[in-house]
Amino acid sequence: MHYRMGVQILETTVGLESNSRALLPRFPPPIEVPSLLTDFRDVREIPDPVRPDGRIVLARTRSGRAEYSLSGRKAIFRGPLLDLERKTSDIRFSLWGNQGFLYRFVLHLLESRHGIFSFHAAGLYEERADRLFVVAGGAGSGKTVYLLSGLAKGLSLFSTETVHFRFEPEGLTWFKGSLVDNIRLGTLVHDFPEFCPAELAGITGDAVWRNKIALDLSARQSSRDTLVQPSLVLVFPHIEEGRPGFVAHSMDDPNLAAKSVFDNLSQKIAETVVLYDRLPVPGFDNAALAGKRLKASQALIKHGSVERIAAVLSNPAECWGDLMK
Repeated sequence: MHYRMGVQILETTVGLESNSRALLPRFPPPIEVPSLLTDFRDVREIPDPVRPDGRIVLARTRSGRAEYSLSGRKAIFRGPLLDLERKTSDIRFSLWGNQGFLYRFVLHLLESRHGIFSFHAAGLYEERADRLFVVAGGAGSGKTVYLLSGLAKGLSLFSTETVHFRFEPEGLTWFKGSLVDNIRLGTLVHDFPEFCPAELAGITGDAVWRNKIALDLSARQSSRDTLVQPSLVLVFPHIEEGRPGFVAHSMDDPNLAAKSVFDNLSQKIAETVVLYDRLPVPGFDNAALAGKRLKASQALIKHGSVERIAAVLSNPAECWGDLMK
């Protein structure tokens, strides 16, 4: 392999090598919908590391079918990968897309090599109270509503999409995540015009609901990149237009709370993803890693810094209810 480089994300390093320079990612990543910057705060090019946490080897061929294999922490892709990239229906599900291979591989390596667990969640920080709100859920759950309305209420951004934590001797430590969010344009134009870029504010009709933009919210980020044992409010939302009022069900059952945390932490690591519309890549989970993740979930929900864990049913306008009191 003639071309080598490395990538560092948080504490994880990944070595990349290929027989084609065109297959390797470009740095710095652009701020756009498929970008890894919508997953992680900092995606940094480094020299090819001597002892990386993981390695990705890309062998470009002119023909044949694409193949994937994993040996330990070494992932190997072989086939007409550039042709697949040009023809794919959704570039997010590619090697370097924000729903693709490197994203999930890094989550796995952060956990397995560094003990850093990752919520699929938005994070908002109340500086004066040293309180972290983690709003956990998948697409359509209401994270963006919480994110933008929380910023409008004066909270600081800690992450748009991925919130990381680790148990350390100093205390439960949280690491800042992504500062760019993919947001449907209609949400900005109609519900949060104060966040809508001026050049897009005049768009009307169906187009505003068909398209998402990558919105850079770094100007509203928290002053600290790591938080040691802040008060934690963990929210699992279900937000619907037209739903009356705000209902918060406290997760007092530790088994239910731990399962909700575990399911969220496991989602992107464990699920199989299809790259380039045709190449299935199984998740990275196994019994040992899942067992450690469950123990971490159980320890988190019992931790002394946890102020509240709640499942919330609400409409967008009332989604915060009494959570900030």
